[in-house]
Amino acid sequence: MKLSTQLPYSDDPVGGAERIVELEKAGLDVVWVAEAYSYDAVSVMGYLAARTERVEIGSGILPIYSRTPTLTAMTAAGLDALTNGRAILGIGTSGPQVIEGFHGVPFDKPVARTREVIEICRQVWRREKVDHHGIYDIPLSGGTGLGKPLKLVNHPRRSDIPIWVAALGDKNLEMTAELAQGWLPHAVVPERIQQAFGGPLAAGLAKRDPALGPLQIAGGGFLALEPEMFEHARNAARSMFALYVGGMGARGKNFYNTVMQRQGWPDEAKLVQDLYLDGRKEEAAAALPQEFIDSVTLVGEPGFVKERIAALHEAGVTHLQVTPVTADAPKVLSQVKEWLPA
Repeated sequence: MKLSTQLPYSDDPVGGAERIVELEKAGLDVVWVAEAYSYDAVSVMGYLAARTERVEIGSGILPIYSRTPTLTAMTAAGLDALTNGRAILGIGTSGPQVIEGFHGVPFDKPVARTREVIEICRQVWRREKVDHHGIYDIPLSGGTGLGKPLKLVNHPRRSDIPIWVAALGDKNLEMTAELAQGWLPHAVVPERIQQAFGGPLAAGLAKRDPALGPLQIAGGGFLALEPEMFEHARNAARSMFALYVGGMGARGKNFYNTVMQRQGWPDEAKLVQDLYLDGRKEEAAAALPQEFIDSVTLVGEPGFVKERIAALHEAGVTHLQVTPVTADAPKVLSQVKEWLPA
């Protein structure tokens, strides 16, 4: 099991990178760099490449709509060269609010587009001439008529850069289990992962090329081992999940809300959304069941945290994703690193 964390996208990127340097020394294996509607992820990943030596650097995630597939492939290949083979390409659709609201691009055909992006990226990394005609028309069939199939000038560090997909819906998850190296889910409750996701996971894995290896899965949550930090961590979790479950999307179209419902809290998820969208954000956070918060965090005495890590491992999680709430993150991560299954 590997140890991973997310670089907060609202923080100062230079200060965040310096913290990752210290966490790398403490045993951190993977850092994910988000790209919402803040600074772009790629600039920060390039800076991390120069400041770190061992940690894998993943985009968590690059939205597929904001770049052409070939640019996404070029970017991943460049980052892999700069990191000497430590890059991970994390991709996803984001959501209509960001894609249409910030980028001004239609949010359409998310699963089919993701599939084509994966296919084109791997074609570029194999240095094949890109000749793809689907949703993405490369070379462009219209235009000036001067376009021709091209291949990447450089020889990539790896032709099989790992691709992880942030998938929540059934069709997207099935496609992820079939084609990607890894899956970035949301709010993993290990005891209920089969209940919520078992069907599409099995369907995708049945079509998976064995050469891809086992599907890698991230899961974990806010982490606190010191009693004085327990309430801070739980409150942070409540605020974050209230935002995602309640405010990320509209009524009837919120993927995060659906995930909470499918994992056993349908009424509570609807209540949180109603409260949040009515502007009652603190009440929305308070309405999240304590059982849910305890299930999706790593907050408590060492024995409890070890039990949660074991449950995640048993459920198939390969990367323990943590957000440490502590005054000494290197110390806490170093301790947790010792508890990870081999």
